[in-house]
Amino acid sequence: MLLSITDHRPTVLRVISLALLATVLLVAGPQYSRAADAWPIFRGPGGNGVAPLAAQTPIDWSPTTNIKFRTPIPGQGWSSPVVAGDRIFVSAAIPRGDEPVSKKTDFDLSLIILDKQSGQIQKNTALLLHKGSGSPRIHKKNSHASPTPIVSDERIYVHFGHQGTVCVDLDGKVIWKNRDLSFIPVHGNGGTPVLVAGKLIFTCDGKNDPKIVALDSTTGKVAWEVERPVDAPKKFSFCTPTVIDVNGHSQVIAPGSNCVLAINPADGNVIWNMSYTGYSVIPKPVFHNGLVYLSTSYDSPSLLAIDPTGHGDVTDTHLKWSVEKNAPHTPSLIADKGLIYSISDGGIALCVDAETGDVVYKKRVGGGFSSSPVLVDDKIYYTDEAGVTTVIATGKEYKVLAENDLGERTLASMAVDGNALIMRTAEAIYRIEK
Repeated sequence: MLLSITDHRPTVLRVISLALLATVLLVAGPQYSRAADAWPIFRGPGGNGVAPLAAQTPIDWSPTTNIKFRTPIPGQGWSSPVVAGDRIFVSAAIPRGDEPVSKKTDFDLSLIILDKQSGQIQKNTALLLHKGSGSPRIHKKNSHASPTPIVSDERIYVHFGHQGTVCVDLDGKVIWKNRDLSFIPVHGNGGTPVLVAGKLIFTCDGKNDPKIVALDSTTGKVAWEVERPVDAPKKFSFCTPTVIDVNGHSQVIAPGSNCVLAINPADGNVIWNMSYTGYSVIPKPVFHNGLVYLSTSYDSPSLLAIDPTGHGDVTDTHLKWSVEKNAPHTPSLIADKGLIYSISDGGIALCVDAETGDVVYKKRVGGGFSSSPVLVDDKIYYTDEAGVTTVIATGKEYKVLAENDLGERTLASMAVDGNALIMRTAEAIYRIEK
Protein backbone atom coordinates (compact mmCIF):
# COMPACT_ATOMS: atom_id res chain seq x y z
CA MET A 1 0.00 0.00 0.00
CA LEU A 2 2.92 2.35 -0.40
CA LEU A 3 5.66 3.47 -2.79
CA SER A 4 9.29 3.02 -2.04
CA ILE A 5 10.66 6.02 -0.24
CA THR A 6 14.20 6.28 1.12
CA ASP A 7 14.44 7.14 4.81
CA HIS A 8 16.53 10.32 5.03
CA ARG A 9 16.31 10.69 8.79
CA PRO A 10 19.67 10.63 10.54
CA THR A 11 20.65 7.29 12.03
CA VAL A 12 20.93 8.76 15.50
CA LEU A 13 17.31 9.91 15.36
CA ARG A 14 16.19 6.44 14.39
CA VAL A 15 18.11 4.98 17.34
CA ILE A 16 16.47 7.49 19.67
CA SER A 17 13.05 6.63 18.21
CA LEU A 18 13.66 2.93 18.81
CA ALA A 19 14.73 3.59 22.38
CA LEU A 20 11.65 5.69 23.06
CA LEU A 21 9.38 3.07 21.50
CA ALA A 22 10.94 0.33 23.63
CA THR A 23 10.44 2.45 26.77
CA VAL A 24 6.77 3.04 25.97
CA LEU A 25 6.13 -0.63 25.33
CA LEU A 26 7.86 -1.71 28.53
CA VAL A 27 5.94 0.81 30.66
CA ALA A 28 2.50 0.79 29.14
CA GLY A 29 2.12 -1.19 25.98
CA PRO A 30 1.24 -4.79 25.27
CA GLN A 31 3.95 -7.23 26.33
CA TYR A 32 5.84 -9.10 23.64
CA SER A 33 9.20 -10.75 23.61
CA ARG A 34 11.32 -9.92 20.59
CA ALA A 35 12.05 -6.39 19.41
CA ALA A 36 12.33 -7.84 15.90
CA ASP A 37 8.71 -8.96 15.92
CA ALA A 38 7.20 -6.71 13.32
CA TRP A 39 3.49 -6.80 14.17
CA PRO A 40 2.76 -9.23 17.05
CA ILE A 41 -0.58 -7.75 18.18
CA PHE A 42 -3.66 -6.09 16.71
CA ARG A 43 -2.72 -2.72 15.16
CA GLY A 44 1.01 -3.32 15.52
CA PRO A 45 3.61 -3.10 18.30
CA GLY A 46 2.25 0.19 19.64
CA GLY A 47 -1.36 -0.98 19.30
CA ASN A 48 -2.09 2.16 17.27
CA GLY A 49 -1.76 1.15 13.60
CA VAL A 50 1.59 2.94 13.18
CA ALA A 51 4.63 1.07 11.89
CA PRO A 52 7.57 1.83 14.21
CA LEU A 53 10.15 2.45 11.47
CA ALA A 54 10.18 3.85 7.98
CA ALA A 55 9.79 1.07 5.43
CA GLN A 56 9.93 0.83 1.69
CA THR A 57 6.52 -0.74 1.35
CA PRO A 58 4.84 -0.50 -2.05
CA ILE A 59 2.07 1.98 -2.75
CA ASP A 60 1.14 0.26 -6.03
CA TRP A 61 -0.02 -3.32 -6.50
CA SER A 62 -2.57 -5.48 -8.29
CA PRO A 63 -3.44 -9.19 -8.27
CA THR A 64 -0.41 -9.71 -10.55
CA THR A 65 1.98 -6.95 -9.44
CA ASN A 66 4.08 -6.67 -6.26
CA ILE A 67 2.52 -9.83 -4.83
CA LYS A 68 5.17 -12.06 -3.24
CA PHE A 69 2.61 -14.73 -2.38
CA ARG A 70 -1.10 -15.38 -2.19
CA THR A 71 -1.91 -18.33 0.06
CA PRO A 72 -5.49 -19.63 0.23
CA ILE A 73 -6.46 -20.37 3.83
CA PRO A 74 -9.20 -22.71 5.02
CA GLY A 75 -12.34 -21.73 6.84
CA GLN A 76 -13.73 -18.33 7.72
CA GLY A 77 -12.44 -15.53 9.91
CA TRP A 78 -11.83 -11.81 10.17
CA SER A 79 -9.02 -11.79 12.71
CA SER A 80 -6.23 -9.60 11.42
CA PRO A 81 -2.85 -11.19 10.66
CA VAL A 82 0.01 -10.72 13.12
CA VAL A 83 3.70 -11.26 12.41
CA ALA A 84 6.32 -12.51 14.88
CA GLY A 85 9.69 -14.06 14.16
CA ASP A 86 9.51 -15.67 10.72
CA ARG A 87 5.79 -16.49 10.82
CA ILE A 88 2.30 -15.09 10.28
CA PHE A 89 -0.54 -16.02 12.63
CA VAL A 90 -4.31 -15.86 12.08
CA SER A 91 -7.31 -17.57 13.62
CA ALA A 92 -10.08 -19.20 11.60
CA ALA A 93 -13.34 -21.09 12.02
CA ILE A 94 -13.08 -24.19 9.86
CA PRO A 95 -16.35 -26.03 9.15
CA ARG A 96 -16.59 -29.72 9.96
CA GLY A 97 -17.95 -32.08 7.35
CA ASP A 98 -18.65 -31.64 3.68
CA GLU A 99 -22.14 -30.15 3.85
CA PRO A 100 -22.72 -26.51 2.85
CA VAL A 101 -22.18 -24.13 5.76
CA SER A 102 -25.40 -23.33 7.63
CA LYS A 103 -26.51 -22.10 11.04
CA LYS A 104 -26.14 -25.67 12.34
CA THR A 105 -22.59 -26.18 11.10
CA ASP A 106 -19.96 -27.17 13.65
CA PHE A 107 -16.62 -25.34 13.37
CA ASP A 108 -13.12 -26.03 14.60
CA LEU A 109 -11.90 -22.73 16.03
CA SER A 110 -8.31 -22.88 14.89
CA LEU A 111 -4.92 -21.20 14.74
CA ILE A 112 -3.18 -21.10 11.35
CA ILE A 113 0.56 -20.42 11.14
CA LEU A 114 2.28 -19.52 7.87
CA ASP A 115 5.88 -18.95 6.86
CA LYS A 116 6.05 -15.20 6.30
CA GLN A 117 8.40 -15.40 3.31
CA SER A 118 6.98 -18.31 1.34
CA GLY A 119 3.37 -18.20 2.55
CA GLN A 120 3.41 -21.95 3.17
CA ILE A 121 1.00 -23.09 5.89
CA GLN A 122 3.14 -24.67 8.62
CA LYS A 123 0.43 -25.52 11.15
CA ASN A 124 -3.33 -25.63 11.34
CA THR A 125 -4.30 -26.42 14.92
CA ALA A 126 -7.88 -26.88 16.13
CA LEU A 127 -8.24 -25.25 19.56
CA LEU A 128 -11.96 -25.19 20.41
CA LEU A 129 -15.14 -26.71 19.00
CA HIS A 130 -17.99 -24.39 18.07
CA LYS A 131 -21.30 -26.27 18.13
CA GLY A 132 -23.63 -24.82 15.54
CA SER A 133 -26.81 -26.31 16.95
CA GLY A 134 -28.46 -23.76 19.23
CA SER A 135 -25.66 -21.21 18.97
CA PRO A 136 -26.48 -17.47 18.85
CA ARG A 137 -26.60 -15.81 15.46
CA ILE A 138 -23.75 -13.62 14.29
CA HIS A 139 -23.79 -10.51 12.13
CA LYS A 140 -23.26 -11.01 8.40
CA LYS A 141 -20.05 -8.98 8.66
CA ASN A 142 -18.77 -11.02 11.61
CA SER A 143 -17.19 -14.45 11.95
CA HIS A 144 -16.58 -17.02 14.67
CA ALA A 145 -12.90 -16.03 14.55
CA SER A 146 -12.75 -12.23 14.58
CA PRO A 147 -10.43 -11.34 17.51
CA THR A 148 -6.74 -11.13 16.56
CA PRO A 149 -4.09 -13.43 18.13
CA ILE A 150 -1.34 -12.08 20.38
CA VAL A 151 2.24 -13.40 20.23
CA SER A 152 4.34 -12.77 23.34
CA ASP A 153 7.14 -14.46 25.28
CA GLU A 154 7.02 -17.72 23.31
CA ARG A 155 3.26 -17.93 23.75
CA ILE A 156 0.31 -17.30 21.48
CA TYR A 157 -3.00 -16.14 22.95
CA VAL A 158 -6.02 -16.88 20.78
CA HIS A 159 -9.34 -15.38 21.84
CA PHE A 160 -12.76 -16.32 20.47
CA GLY A 161 -14.95 -13.93 22.47
CA HIS A 162 -17.78 -15.60 24.33
CA GLN A 163 -16.59 -19.01 23.11
CA GLY A 164 -13.36 -18.98 25.08
CA THR A 165 -9.65 -18.21 25.14
CA VAL A 166 -6.67 -20.48 24.53
CA CYS A 167 -2.96 -20.08 25.21
CA VAL A 168 -0.54 -22.24 23.19
CA ASP A 169 3.21 -22.41 22.74
CA LEU A 170 4.90 -21.60 19.43
CA ASP A 171 4.39 -25.19 18.29
CA GLY A 172 0.64 -24.96 18.89
CA LYS A 173 0.64 -27.11 22.04
CA VAL A 174 -2.10 -26.00 24.45
CA ILE A 175 -0.88 -24.47 27.71
CA TRP A 176 -4.29 -23.51 29.06
CA LYS A 177 -7.89 -22.97 28.03
CA ASN A 178 -10.65 -20.90 29.61
CA ARG A 179 -14.26 -21.46 28.56
CA ASP A 180 -15.77 -20.35 31.88
CA LEU A 181 -16.70 -16.80 30.82
CA SER A 182 -19.56 -17.65 28.53
CA PHE A 183 -22.05 -14.83 28.01
CA ILE A 184 -24.87 -14.16 25.59
CA PRO A 185 -23.39 -12.26 22.64
CA VAL A 186 -25.17 -9.94 20.23
CA HIS A 187 -23.91 -10.34 16.64
CA GLY A 188 -21.05 -12.64 17.77
CA ASN A 189 -17.54 -11.95 19.03
CA GLY A 190 -15.27 -9.06 18.08
CA GLY A 191 -12.87 -7.32 20.45
CA THR A 192 -9.26 -8.47 20.84
CA PRO A 193 -7.59 -8.67 24.28
CA VAL A 194 -4.57 -6.66 25.38
CA LEU A 195 -1.68 -8.12 27.34
CA VAL A 196 -0.25 -6.03 30.18
CA ALA A 197 1.02 -6.54 33.74
CA GLY A 198 0.74 -10.31 33.39
CA LYS A 199 -2.95 -10.01 32.53
CA LEU A 200 -4.89 -10.79 29.37
CA ILE A 201 -7.65 -8.16 29.45
CA PHE A 202 -10.75 -8.02 27.23
CA THR A 203 -14.32 -6.77 27.16
CA CYS A 204 -17.37 -9.00 27.68
CA ASP A 205 -20.04 -6.62 26.44
CA GLY A 206 -22.91 -8.90 25.44
CA LYS A 207 -26.66 -8.81 25.79
CA ASN A 208 -26.59 -8.50 29.58
CA ASP A 209 -24.19 -7.64 32.41
CA PRO A 210 -21.39 -5.99 30.40
CA LYS A 211 -17.97 -6.14 32.03
CA ILE A 212 -14.22 -6.13 31.52
CA VAL A 213 -12.29 -9.25 32.51
CA ALA A 214 -8.62 -10.00 33.19
CA LEU A 215 -7.16 -13.50 32.97
CA ASP A 216 -3.84 -14.39 34.55
CA SER A 217 -1.69 -14.84 31.45
CA THR A 218 0.26 -17.71 33.05
CA THR A 219 -2.68 -19.84 34.20
CA GLY A 220 -5.74 -18.56 32.34
CA LYS A 221 -7.63 -18.10 35.60
CA VAL A 222 -9.78 -15.01 36.21
CA ALA A 223 -7.72 -12.32 37.95
CA TRP A 224 -10.46 -9.70 38.22
CA GLU A 225 -13.76 -8.53 36.71
CA VAL A 226 -15.16 -5.00 36.46
CA GLU A 227 -18.82 -4.32 35.78
CA ARG A 228 -19.87 -1.40 33.60
CA PRO A 229 -21.31 1.35 35.85
CA VAL A 230 -24.12 2.40 33.48
CA ASP A 231 -27.36 0.71 32.42
CA ALA A 232 -27.25 1.23 28.66
CA PRO A 233 -30.41 0.30 26.72
CA LYS A 234 -28.21 -1.59 24.23
CA LYS A 235 -25.37 -3.15 26.19
CA PHE A 236 -23.40 -4.92 23.46
CA SER A 237 -20.07 -3.61 22.19
CA PHE A 238 -16.92 -5.05 20.59
CA CYS A 239 -14.06 -2.71 21.44
CA THR A 240 -10.42 -3.71 21.83
CA PRO A 241 -8.97 -1.86 24.85
CA THR A 242 -5.91 0.38 24.64
CA VAL A 243 -3.09 0.47 27.19
CA ILE A 244 -1.61 3.90 27.99
CA ASP A 245 0.85 5.36 30.46
CA VAL A 246 -0.18 8.36 32.56
CA ASN A 247 2.49 9.78 34.86
CA GLY A 248 4.25 6.42 35.07
CA HIS A 249 1.11 4.38 35.73
CA SER A 250 -0.65 2.06 33.27
CA GLN A 251 -4.30 2.51 32.38
CA VAL A 252 -6.45 0.13 30.34
CA ILE A 253 -8.88 2.25 28.32
CA ALA A 254 -12.00 0.15 27.69
CA PRO A 255 -14.90 1.80 25.82
CA GLY A 256 -18.30 0.14 25.74
CA SER A 257 -21.95 1.07 25.49
CA ASN A 258 -22.59 4.54 26.99
CA CYS A 259 -19.27 4.69 28.86
CA VAL A 260 -15.50 4.34 28.80
CA LEU A 261 -13.50 3.08 31.79
CA ALA A 262 -9.85 3.57 32.66
CA ILE A 263 -8.73 0.58 34.73
CA ASN A 264 -5.60 -0.25 36.71
CA PRO A 265 -4.48 -3.50 35.04
CA ALA A 266 -2.82 -4.83 38.19
CA ASP A 267 -5.94 -4.98 40.36
CA GLY A 268 -8.96 -3.97 38.25
CA ASN A 269 -9.66 -0.75 40.15
CA VAL A 270 -11.43 1.87 38.04
CA ILE A 271 -9.34 5.04 37.84
CA TRP A 272 -11.86 7.14 35.95
CA ASN A 273 -14.97 6.77 33.86
CA MET A 274 -16.82 8.96 31.37
CA SER A 275 -20.39 8.63 30.11
CA TYR A 276 -21.59 9.32 26.56
CA THR A 277 -24.31 8.10 24.21
CA GLY A 278 -23.32 5.17 21.99
CA TYR A 279 -23.40 1.40 21.67
CA SER A 280 -21.90 -1.40 19.58
CA VAL A 281 -18.61 0.43 20.11
CA ILE A 282 -15.90 -1.05 17.88
CA PRO A 283 -12.99 1.35 17.13
CA LYS A 284 -9.90 0.90 19.31
CA PRO A 285 -8.92 4.13 21.09
CA VAL A 286 -5.59 5.86 20.43
CA PHE A 287 -3.40 7.89 22.79
CA HIS A 288 -1.54 10.91 21.44
CA ASN A 289 0.09 13.98 22.99
CA GLY A 290 -1.43 13.17 26.38
CA LEU A 291 -5.04 12.68 25.26
CA VAL A 292 -7.23 9.63 24.59
CA TYR A 293 -9.24 9.67 21.35
CA LEU A 294 -12.20 7.36 20.72
CA SER A 295 -15.40 6.99 18.73
CA THR A 296 -18.77 6.34 20.37
CA SER A 297 -19.94 4.21 17.39
CA TYR A 298 -23.71 3.66 16.90
CA ASP A 299 -26.07 5.27 16.14
CA SER A 300 -24.52 8.67 15.53
CA PRO A 301 -20.80 8.40 16.31
CA SER A 302 -18.89 11.23 17.92
CA LEU A 303 -15.12 11.56 18.05
CA LEU A 304 -14.06 12.39 21.63
CA ALA A 305 -10.79 13.72 23.05
CA ILE A 306 -10.38 12.92 26.76
CA ASP A 307 -7.81 14.06 29.32
CA PRO A 308 -6.92 10.80 31.17
CA THR A 309 -5.47 12.45 34.31
CA GLY A 310 -8.73 12.55 36.26
CA HIS A 311 -10.25 10.30 38.92
CA GLY A 312 -13.81 9.10 39.41
CA ASP A 313 -16.59 10.30 37.09
CA VAL A 314 -14.93 12.80 34.74
CA THR A 315 -17.87 13.25 32.35
CA ASP A 316 -18.26 16.95 33.15
CA THR A 317 -14.60 17.81 33.65
CA HIS A 318 -12.18 16.00 31.33
CA LEU A 319 -13.76 16.00 27.86
CA LYS A 320 -11.50 18.31 25.85
CA TRP A 321 -13.53 18.39 22.63
CA SER A 322 -15.86 16.37 20.43
CA VAL A 323 -16.63 16.12 16.72
CA GLU A 324 -20.19 15.00 16.00
CA LYS A 325 -20.07 14.26 12.28
CA ASN A 326 -18.32 11.68 10.08
CA ALA A 327 -16.69 9.71 12.91
CA PRO A 328 -16.29 5.96 12.24
CA HIS A 329 -18.60 3.26 13.53
CA THR A 330 -16.02 0.50 12.90
CA PRO A 331 -12.49 1.47 11.72
CA SER A 332 -10.03 2.61 14.37
CA LEU A 333 -8.20 5.93 14.33
CA ILE A 334 -4.68 7.01 13.38
CA ALA A 335 -2.86 9.70 15.39
CA ASP A 336 0.30 11.32 14.06
CA LYS A 337 2.15 14.62 14.51
CA GLY A 338 -0.73 16.48 16.10
CA LEU A 339 -3.41 15.22 13.70
CA ILE A 340 -6.13 12.57 14.06
CA TYR A 341 -7.10 10.65 10.91
CA SER A 342 -10.18 8.49 10.47
CA ILE A 343 -12.29 6.86 7.78
CA SER A 344 -16.02 6.48 8.32
CA ASP A 345 -17.83 3.28 7.42
CA GLY A 346 -19.36 5.18 4.51
CA GLY A 347 -15.98 6.30 3.17
CA ILE A 348 -15.47 9.84 4.51
CA ALA A 349 -11.83 10.56 5.34
CA LEU A 350 -11.50 13.01 8.22
CA CYS A 351 -8.44 14.88 9.49
CA VAL A 352 -8.80 16.70 12.82
CA ASP A 353 -6.44 18.88 14.81
CA ALA A 354 -5.59 16.74 17.85
CA GLU A 355 -5.39 19.67 20.26
CA THR A 356 -8.43 21.70 19.27
CA GLY A 357 -10.78 19.31 17.46
CA ASP A 358 -10.94 21.62 14.47
CA VAL A 359 -11.64 19.73 11.24
CA VAL A 360 -8.65 20.13 8.91
CA TYR A 361 -10.27 18.37 5.97
CA LYS A 362 -13.17 16.10 5.07
CA LYS A 363 -12.96 14.14 1.82
CA ARG A 364 -15.06 11.41 0.27
CA VAL A 365 -13.05 8.29 -0.53
CA GLY A 366 -16.07 6.13 -1.37
CA GLY A 367 -16.78 2.51 -0.64
CA GLY A 368 -17.71 0.79 2.61
CA PHE A 369 -15.02 0.49 5.31
CA SER A 370 -14.57 -1.89 8.25
CA SER A 371 -10.84 -2.55 8.55
CA SER A 372 -8.61 -0.17 10.48
CA PRO A 373 -5.99 1.90 8.63
CA VAL A 374 -2.23 1.61 9.00
CA LEU A 375 0.42 4.30 8.77
CA VAL A 376 3.89 3.68 7.35
CA ASP A 377 6.41 6.48 6.85
CA ASP A 378 3.98 9.38 6.31
CA LYS A 379 1.51 7.34 4.29
CA ILE A 380 -1.88 6.02 5.42
CA TYR A 381 -3.53 2.94 3.93
CA TYR A 382 -7.35 2.86 3.91
CA THR A 383 -8.70 -0.51 2.71
CA ASP A 384 -12.40 -0.85 1.93
CA GLU A 385 -14.56 -3.96 2.16
CA ALA A 386 -14.15 -4.75 -1.54
CA GLY A 387 -10.36 -4.93 -1.21
CA VAL A 388 -9.58 -1.50 -2.66
CA THR A 389 -6.81 0.32 -0.80
CA THR A 390 -6.46 4.09 -1.06
CA VAL A 391 -3.05 5.41 -0.05
CA ILE A 392 -2.92 9.02 1.13
CA ALA A 393 -0.11 11.26 2.32
CA THR A 394 -0.19 12.46 5.91
CA GLY A 395 -0.47 16.17 6.57
CA LYS A 396 -3.07 18.89 6.38
CA GLU A 397 -3.55 18.55 2.63
CA TYR A 398 -5.54 15.55 1.39
CA LYS A 399 -3.39 13.92 -1.28
CA VAL A 400 -4.10 10.52 -2.84
CA LEU A 401 -0.90 8.69 -3.76
CA ALA A 402 -2.40 5.48 -5.20
CA GLU A 403 -5.46 3.25 -5.41
CA ASN A 404 -5.10 -0.53 -5.56
CA ASP A 405 -7.75 -3.20 -6.12
CA LEU A 406 -7.14 -6.82 -5.13
CA GLY A 407 -10.65 -7.79 -6.16
CA GLU A 408 -11.32 -9.77 -2.95
CA ARG A 409 -13.52 -8.86 -0.01
CA THR A 410 -11.78 -8.00 3.25
CA LEU A 411 -12.75 -6.75 6.69
CA ALA A 412 -9.40 -7.49 8.37
CA SER A 413 -6.71 -4.89 9.08
CA MET A 414 -3.27 -4.99 7.49
CA ALA A 415 0.00 -5.88 9.20
CA VAL A 416 3.39 -4.43 8.29
CA ASP A 417 6.50 -6.61 8.11
CA GLY A 418 9.62 -4.72 7.09
CA ASN A 419 9.08 -3.67 3.48
CA ALA A 420 5.94 -5.78 3.11
CA LEU A 421 2.24 -5.44 3.80
CA ILE A 422 0.34 -8.51 4.99
CA MET A 423 -3.33 -8.58 4.01
CA ARG A 424 -6.07 -11.07 4.78
CA THR A 425 -9.02 -11.39 2.44
CA ALA A 426 -12.02 -13.69 2.64
CA GLU A 427 -10.04 -16.36 0.83
CA ALA A 428 -6.32 -15.82 1.29
CA ILE A 429 -3.30 -14.23 2.95
CA TYR A 430 -1.22 -11.89 0.78
CA ARG A 431 2.32 -10.64 1.14
CA ILE A 432 2.52 -7.38 -0.83
CA GLU A 433 6.14 -6.45 -1.50
CA LYS A 434 8.35 -5.22 -4.32
